[in-house]
Amino acid sequence: MFQYQIIPVTHFQENCSIIWCDETKEAAFIDPGGEAELLKKAVEKLGVNIKQILLTHGHLDHVGAAIELAKHYNVEILGPSQEDEFLLSNLPQQCMQFGFPYIDSFLPYRWLKEGEHVKVGNITLDILFCPGHTPGHIVFINAKDKIAFVGDVLFKSSIGRTDFPRGNHTDLISSITNKLFPLGDDFIFVPGHGPMSSFGNERMTNPFLV
Repeated sequence: MFQYQIIPVTHFQENCSIIWCDETKEAAFIDPGGEAELLKKAVEKLGVNIKQILLTHGHLDHVGAAIELAKHYNVEILGPSQEDEFLLSNLPQQCMQFGFPYIDSFLPYRWLKEGEHVKVGNITLDILFCPGHTPGHIVFINAKDKIAFVGDVLFKSSIGRTDFPRGNHTDLISSITNKLFPLGDDFIFVPGHGPMSSFGNERMTNPFLV
């Protein structure tokens, strides 16, 4: 059975998710944006085994603890798509810009592309390429349990910003309407910040989309 816990981290209150397979206790972080010690304690309390770190995009508030956690658990970092390489290579400058503690630039063990799959125990996550907020943004889809981890593409009653370098509003709206909404109104999603919602609720009520 698929399980998850959302842990908001840093003053950006970014939603880091710990996901795991109940049958195997294998687990992964999605977007560990900071506060590595807090996340380690959560893993210990859950009694799960971290096997990988998954990134939706390259912004600092979503990747800030990735390297420290990868070294601590001796696991690989997967994602985002290679179009976000410029962001991961620019992490020290992002730290200065947003007042974060210094983080070295890094590249993932493997970039992820649409159509690929990631396994967490007996759980399969499908990859969707959803650019707009960043050019290499991806989304993790658990089709069986009808839940998506969408990073900063879509929020409850809002959408991702596109005023950052290489953001594109047209691409963002296309990602939401042509990639996410067709998955079904009953799909729930974990956004990068703020409360969860469903694609159906956002399709019908989101003021940026109706």
